[in-house]
Amino acid sequence: MRNTLTVLAALALASAASAQGNPTQATLTVITHDSFDVDRKLIAAFETQNRAKVRFIKGGDAGELLNRLILTRRAPVADVVYGLDNSLLPRARQAGILQPYKSPALSRVPAAYRLGEDGLLNTVDYGFVALNYDRTWFEKNKVALPRSLDDLKTPAYAKLTVVQSPATSSPGLAFLLATVNHYGEAGAWNWWRAARQGGMKVTRGWSDAYYKDFTRNGGKYPIVLSYASSPAAEVFYADGFNPANLPAQAPTANLFLPGSTYTQLEGVGILKGSKQTALARKFVDFMLGAPVQTDIPTRMWIYPAIKGTPLNPVFTFAQEPTPTPIKAEVASNPQRLVDAWVTQVLRAR
Repeated sequence: MRNTLTVLAALALASAASAQGNPTQATLTVITHDSFDVDRKLIAAFETQNRAKVRFIKGGDAGELLNRLILTRRAPVADVVYGLDNSLLPRARQAGILQPYKSPALSRVPAAYRLGEDGLLNTVDYGFVALNYDRTWFEKNKVALPRSLDDLKTPAYAKLTVVQSPATSSPGLAFLLATVNHYGEAGAWNWWRAARQGGMKVTRGWSDAYYKDFTRNGGKYPIVLSYASSPAAEVFYADGFNPANLPAQAPTANLFLPGSTYTQLEGVGILKGSKQTALARKFVDFMLGAPVQTDIPTRMWIYPAIKGTPLNPVFTFAQEPTPTPIKAEVASNPQRLVDAWVTQVLRAR
């Protein structure tokens, strides 16, 4: 009878353990911006190798993501964050939400693309925030392209343009910094007020601007704030795409107006308060590893940070501009500029 009871107890314990999952399997929670995309097979391989489960949380656009992390810093919602960039890092650093870890793979990231040497964010990728335009719309309507930001603020072009809010969007913040860098603060506020009065739309995030408001996707604005790699994405997702037989041109193109572009560096970091620090460090290394670096260009349409990573031939349509370097006083406190933008532009009458 005792042996029978012992067996039954063992079976009950095994059943309970099975119902609750593997008790030895750690769970790593990773919060990202909404555009994050890595091959699920690579994630599964990381899980198998580390006897772990990776749980992802989408945190909105990068600006919204940072706001959420600051609000929850006393009780962190994740162990790792991906998607904060160089325009948001000063505020993240000031808020004290990250703990330092420098991946050994950073030695293969060019110095110009490293997000500082303190290890709070390890650069995973870089890209160029830039204005795009719909070639077909401009050709069909026989409208000449604007040649400067001064042109863009006039009603003739402002009413054709949609950008993202710097208060909630990392591309929007990048564009704000570029305009302040170009015009100075007073000049930038004048530019933004004139552009908004002329009909420029300011939307919450990149997805709304590109997939809802841009004429390529059924919207009414043929100029959109996006990335210099977006024309390559348009070719890649077109029907009948063949990397061995590329078209002569993409359906969209970049509008590199002087003072309008910005180099964006995106990184991965470990949140302060993580209960899985050792596993989090492995995930940071994983994001800078060759398989992920090779995978992300045609998923998130950015350039891999590790030098020498091969690119799909479609990236011939992803031009690399030479943005004007952002002055130190502009880059040092982006949140102050966002607050001023809200007061001087968004709430201005």
